[in-house]
Amino acid sequence: MDRTEDSVSDSEERQMGAVESVTASSYGGVSRRKITRQDGTDWPWTCFMPWESYSADLSIALNKHHVPKKFLDKVAYWTVKLSRIPINILFQRRYGYRAIMLETVAAVPGMVGGMLLHFKSLRKFRQSNGWIKALLEEAENERMHLMIMVELVKPKWYDRLLILITHGIFFPAFFLLYLISAKLAHRIVGYMQEEAIHSYTEYLKDIESGAIKNVPAPALAIDYWRLPNYATLKDVVIAIRADEAYHRDVNHYASDIKFEGKELREVPAPLRYHKNGFSYSV
Repeated sequence: MDRTEDSVSDSEERQMGAVESVTASSYGGVSRRKITRQDGTDWPWTCFMPWESYSADLSIALNKHHVPKKFLDKVAYWTVKLSRIPINILFQRRYGYRAIMLETVAAVPGMVGGMLLHFKSLRKFRQSNGWIKALLEEAENERMHLMIMVELVKPKWYDRLLILITHGIFFPAFFLLYLISAKLAHRIVGYMQEEAIHSYTEYLKDIESGAIKNVPAPALAIDYWRLPNYATLKDVVIAIRADEAYHRDVNHYASDIKFEGKELREVPAPLRYHKNGFSYSV
């Protein structure tokens, strides 16, 4: 009797396991359809889709600088300049680790700005003119930079602890800042991106000089930026730097709009991502 009950119980457990397996992969017909690359091979990534990949705009100007003239501009400029001091002391020329720290911070402002604009749109029943999408895309793009850099530079537990502490300070501070003065918040991000361009340029110099080994690019980066299969770390840094230049322009533009006394929704957002077509099948 006991053996029979045990047998039934084991059978039921196996059936339940099978049901759970099916449930985990599909619910009511909701599941991921097969997606392939242009060459017919399976698309391996779940963090982004083929139509979300793009070619970085390498023609974008890298040396543009917003000259601080107004008082808030100067506050933003010197806030960012002073923040470089502890970063330079901590990381020096370890640009891989510096990039990981930069990207974990850079992924915060777009999410905060997009979230606050989202709630404002809900409260006031108004469209955002594309700014919610633009800022959330910025956050996602910076997060993808981080995911790619993690493939190249394996962070240690103390790096993660530092990031946790930084987020604990930066997120609430930037959230409050955006509520108080969005114009200052966007200007700070614009100057942060100018610093990011400088950091990646120095990173590139060390790669070209041989101080940092020019290793093959991760597969994630190759698909994300549509790089050639023989792409290297140098190509990755160049692509990231171009993205940062675009974020620089978008945030300085957003700040200028606010300085003119306008709401962001009054001016169409400069959406750039996903502009290039990409063949895929599902």
